[in-house]
Amino acid sequence: MNLDKFPSEVQSNLVPKVRGSLIYRCLNCENEFPIDELLYVCPDCGQVLLIHDADFQKLKEIPGKTWQLIFDYRKMLKIPALKGIYLYHEFIGPVLPLEDIIYLGEGHTPMIEANPVLQELTNIRFYYKNDGQNPSASFKDRGMASAFSYINYLLKKGSIDNILAICASTGDTSAAAALYASYMKPNVKSAVLLPHKKVTPQQLSQPLGSGADVFEIPGVFDDCMKIVEALSEQYNVALLNSKNAWRILGQESYSYEIAQDLDYKLQNTVVVIPIGNAGNITAVLNGFLKFFEAGIINTLPKIIGVQSHHANPVYRYYLEPDETKRKFVPITVKPSVAQAAMIGNPVSMPRVISLVKNYNLKSGFQNVFFVEVTEQDIMDWELTANQNGHIACTHGGETLAGLVAAKQQGIVKADEIAVIDSTAHALKFSGFQDMYFEDRFPPEFGVTPKPKLMNSPILIHPDDLDEVPAPGKPLTGESFDRFVSRVSQEIAKKLNLIKK
Repeated sequence: MNLDKFPSEVQSNLVPKVRGSLIYRCLNCENEFPIDELLYVCPDCGQVLLIHDADFQKLKEIPGKTWQLIFDYRKMLKIPALKGIYLYHEFIGPVLPLEDIIYLGEGHTPMIEANPVLQELTNIRFYYKNDGQNPSASFKDRGMASAFSYINYLLKKGSIDNILAICASTGDTSAAAALYASYMKPNVKSAVLLPHKKVTPQQLSQPLGSGADVFEIPGVFDDCMKIVEALSEQYNVALLNSKNAWRILGQESYSYEIAQDLDYKLQNTVVVIPIGNAGNITAVLNGFLKFFEAGIINTLPKIIGVQSHHANPVYRYYLEPDETKRKFVPITVKPSVAQAAMIGNPVSMPRVISLVKNYNLKSGFQNVFFVEVTEQDIMDWELTANQNGHIACTHGGETLAGLVAAKQQGIVKADEIAVIDSTAHALKFSGFQDMYFEDRFPPEFGVTPKPKLMNSPILIHPDDLDEVPAPGKPLTGESFDRFVSRVSQEIAKKLNLIKK
């Protein structure tokens, strides 16, 4: 595309150049380390890291309004590397050359406004951001595009070779990691650790289909995570969980897309996020903070983190209003339909604590809140959403339940507009829908189906039909005509149809 056709003030910045000076920064001791190697925790104190752009101030030399134009016009370019999350290259991975970027179609997922029926039920105007429409059908692809682009960059530099990408997962992380690793064959292989019988069949099939080595481990996600951490400390592997700070960078694109889709006007906007390993809410907070610092947005939206009462360590931490008295205590999780959020000791908790404090400080008031919802509410609201035109997963049910709870508690005001996260595609969790419809939830979930939300197929086979078609045995003539007539009559009766 001819760049001369674009406005002069954006021409020189439309195609991003390699720039910036990225470093790992420890949230605890604040020591800094170069990004020349894969680091997951601080070598000095063992705490988690965030990636910081030491040259970020230079981004502020471009006015915020000009950045808006750059991103809006950049969408018109036909360069594959800029079609996904790296549309925001300067804020995600400015040190990466465009030719090193891995793009599989991730990012720029649609924001779909709830229909009038659903908005009336919730008494608030809101949108679902459907991250289940990413390549592996979850938001994890955002982080993987970033992490694997960085790995590709190191491979091309010759800094690393023959990488084994490894992760612990409740399903979505493994699907995304295996997909991106398979794209980078033969230089990258993948292995995933899953809690035995705690992943849906649909999610299990994804890493298997991508050719990953899949290991099922007794216990829950937290147990798998400890094993992966041990492997990453003792062996030459690339850890792909959200402990990997490059994952967080990629997931910041979620914030940037919301800002752009709302024309960078975020007054009276609420963003609702489910919390699992706390990487996503970390990224969302950091993303909005970066755009705010650069003057691209002039208001920080309200952020609400949601947890099930079966996996709620972050919610419990913030129950204490006095910051000096708060103490994080990992919990033993109970079964949850929001399986990706079934984590009792989130790896990114130190990041959450640091960023929530900074976010509230930059806002000038409390602007981050946490709410708790029941498993019953998660399922009820997921099904209600999907019966009103959405494709929400159980975590999308969790965010909608959280929005309703926040509205009831006065956290969300009548004049505010919400964007809520459906982190994965509904089909990944269709087994829970089946359990609801068939009323076979185990007691430990605490879910009792509501008749008005239940649904099941109805077999139509009139008793007076002696002959019906079967595979390989079609009906013809009068027998077929009678079959069509009688089945049509029965369906019309069931639906109370009126003849023309």
